[in-house]
Amino acid sequence: MTPPAASRRFNWHTIVIVLLTVGLLWLFLRGINFREVLDAMKGARWSLVAGAVLVTLQTYVLRTWRWQALLQPLGGAAFRPAFRTTVIGFASSFLVSSRLGDVLRPYLLARREGLHPGATFATIIIERLLDLTSVMMLFGVAILASGVDVGREVKLAGAVVGAIALAGLAVLALLAGHPERLASWTAAIVRILPARLAALLEHFVRMFAEGLKVMRSPAQLALAAAWSIPLWLSIALGIYLTTRAFDLTMSFVGSFIVVGYLTVGVAVPTPGGAGSFHYFYKLALTQFFGAADSPAGAAAIVLHGVSFVPVTILGLFYLWQDGLTLGRLRNMKAEATDAERS
Repeated sequence: MTPPAASRRFNWHTIVIVLLTVGLLWLFLRGINFREVLDAMKGARWSLVAGAVLVTLQTYVLRTWRWQALLQPLGGAAFRPAFRTTVIGFASSFLVSSRLGDVLRPYLLARREGLHPGATFATIIIERLLDLTSVMMLFGVAILASGVDVGREVKLAGAVVGAIALAGLAVLALLAGHPERLASWTAAIVRILPARLAALLEHFVRMFAEGLKVMRSPAQLALAAAWSIPLWLSIALGIYLTTRAFDLTMSFVGSFIVVGYLTVGVAVPTPGGAGSFHYFYKLALTQFFGAADSPAGAAAIVLHGVSFVPVTILGLFYLWQDGLTLGRLRNMKAEATDAERS
């Protein structure tokens, strides 16, 4: 009996993820001496790691404040439910899949606060775009101002990346005042695309336009963008403190380079960032800051724990308080996706 198409897609998806995870873990572990890793952990300054944990948890407060700014035109949301659903969403992303967290977070908040689900989901798209432009700007600043000898070509690339990020923010500000322009631009593109791809593009553009309508004015977009600055500086500080805990040489501005590499790492769909997070952190430390493989590997393992474990524990606690399980969250994904399209 031939398995259904959905089952075949799931199997291929799982196989690709397993291969990616194994391959990236191999790249990460290559060149690492485990005895040296243990020695580096024993000699680490754990007070700095504890500070990194607090700073990392602080980023979820900043994420919540930024989200509240985006939600204000919809009627707003109180801090407590917005913070709880933010933490639950990220914990779900780490434990199950990033797609689950992105869909559940706006769905749970919309259900609790009586907001429109589709419009609430659209704010997540704006968040992702603000994150991308923020990381690009930080990376550009780091390449130009960190003092790391990267060569003329890389510095030029950093300047281009920073300029693209600023241009992206300018385009967002323009579209926030006139979101209807997206429809005319999209219409010219979908005519030449295959039907399925055209439908996907039209769905994304519709949600993006909805998100821009939520903003209603460039001033509201500027407020959300302003919250992105301390948010990503806080993320960079957590990376810097953990790296310095292992006596690895890196300036605070230099940590912006690591932020850029880790953004690529967490975009790879490995479970909980396993392998991808570790490899891209080690790659940045060894390539730009002259770190040896083993201490960089030790710092990568600890930073992964700092970034994922505390918020996951807090998210599981909130799930327990709400009487929810991971299995129930998986089942809610279909409900959330339907609500997103409403």
